[in-house]
Amino acid sequence: MHGKLKFFNTLGRKVELFVPIKGDEVGLYTCGPTVYGEPHIGNMRSFVFEDLLKRTLVESGYHVKHVMNITDVGHLTSDADEGEDKMEKGARRDKITAWDVAKKYTDMFLDQYVKLNIILPDVVCKATDYIQEQIALVKKLEEKGFTYRTDDGIYFDTSKLPNYGELGLIQKENLEAGKRIAMGGKKNNTDFALWKFSPKDAKRDMEWESPWGIGFPGWHIECSAMSMKHLGNHFDIHCGGEDLAIVHHSNEIAQSEAASGEKFVNYWMHGAFLIMDDGRKMAKSAGDNISVGYLIKNGIDPLAYRYVCLTTHYRTQMKLSFDAIDAGLNALNRLREIVKSLKRSGATGAESEMGNASGYVSRFEEALENDLNVPQALAITWEALRDEKLNEKEKLAFVLKADKIFGLNLASVNANEEIPAPILELVKKRDEYRKAKNWEAADAVRKEIEREGYVVRDGKNGAEVSKL
Repeated sequence: MHGKLKFFNTLGRKVELFVPIKGDEVGLYTCGPTVYGEPHIGNMRSFVFEDLLKRTLVESGYHVKHVMNITDVGHLTSDADEGEDKMEKGARRDKITAWDVAKKYTDMFLDQYVKLNIILPDVVCKATDYIQEQIALVKKLEEKGFTYRTDDGIYFDTSKLPNYGELGLIQKENLEAGKRIAMGGKKNNTDFALWKFSPKDAKRDMEWESPWGIGFPGWHIECSAMSMKHLGNHFDIHCGGEDLAIVHHSNEIAQSEAASGEKFVNYWMHGAFLIMDDGRKMAKSAGDNISVGYLIKNGIDPLAYRYVCLTTHYRTQMKLSFDAIDAGLNALNRLREIVKSLKRSGATGAESEMGNASGYVSRFEEALENDLNVPQALAITWEALRDEKLNEKEKLAFVLKADKIFGLNLASVNANEEIPAPILELVKKRDEYRKAKNWEAADAVRKEIEREGYVVRDGKNGAEVSKL
C-alpha cells in the first residue's frame, strides 16, 4: 500500500494520491472532544475512523506522529462565538468546578477510547496547558494586522483573506448578518473570536491574564497553536467530524496560514455523522447520549459497536439501531469462534503461512488504497474465511493480518479458554427456558451472561458460550 493510498481531500473535494511532506513520516492531527459531558457513540465514530486511518498508514510502512487535542476551555455553546463556555455550563450542571468537569470527562473519554481498542495518540494535549502558546499566536496575528478589538474580545478579520472559507465552501456574500451569527461589534459576519474577555459581573473558574485583559481563548485558536507546536506550520493530515469543516476547520486554516505565511495542511479528511434510526443526528445537545458506558452497562461489548463502524464507509452517514449493534455483536462473535477454531487446528497466524491467501491480501489492500474502503475490506475478509480452497493456516494468517486494520483484538482470542461453572449453569438455565418457549426469561438470562463478560449464541450443535 506504500505510495498507493488515495484519500478524499475535503479541500478540493476530490480523491487524491497521498504523498507525505517528509518521506515516510506522517504528521496527523485529529480534533478531540470537548470534555463537558460523557461522550456519545456518535462522537466515537469519528475516533474509530481516525484509528482505521492511522492503522492503515502504519501498515503501509509510514511513521505516524499523531496529535489529538482535548478542548477543556473556550468552546462556546454556539459555534458562532455566542452563548457560554461549555465547561462553565457543565460545572453548574454537575455542581463542581470547571477544572473538575474537565478531569472527570477527560478520564471518561480516554477510558472509552481504550475500550474501543483505539490506539492512543502520541501526544494528547489539553487546551488549558497551552494558554501561553495560544496568546503568542494571537499576538502574532495582531502584529500582522489580522485582528481587531470589540467589547467582548479580540477577533480575526476574515476580510483580510480572500480565500477564507474555501474548505467549507463558505460564500461570505450570501451570509446574512445576524442570521449565521449575531454581529455585535464584528466587522464581518464570518469573523471569529481569538480571545474572549471574562464577564465583568461574574468570576469564571477558567480565566487568564493576557495583553488584552483577563479572559480565555476562543475555541478555534487552540488547535492551531497545539498542532503547529507539535507538527510544525505545515503538516500532512487533519481529521475531524464533517460538521467541523464549515466553521472550525475553516477558521483554523485562516488563522494558521495568516500567522505562518505557509500552507497549513495538505489533506483534510472528515468522517460522516452517526444518525439515529429516527433520522436525527446523535448529539449531546439534543439529549441523545448513548455512550460506550451505556453499552457496557447493558451487557454489550464495545467492540460490537466498533464492528458496526467497519460496515459503513467513513464518508457515509451511518444509521444506528440496537438491531445493528446486535448484528455487529453476532458477527464479531462468529469471527472469534472462527479464530478460536483455526487456532485449535495448530495454525499460528504467522505471515509466513499466508500461502494461497496472498491474493486476498492484494484485494484487501486495494480496498484500503481506495479512500479507506473498510466495508469492502471486511467483505473480502469474510469471503476468504468461507473459501474452502484455503487451509486453516492460510485463513488464520490472513484474518489476523486484516485485524491489524480492523482492531477487533482477534489475536488475543484464547483457543483453550475454560468457561466457569456458574456461567455454564446459566447457559443450561437459558436452554431450559427456550425449550419451554419462555423467550422473555431466556433473554433475561442471556443478558445476565453478557453482564458477566460472556456471550452465548445458538448454533446447529446447540448453544455455544465464549468470553466477550
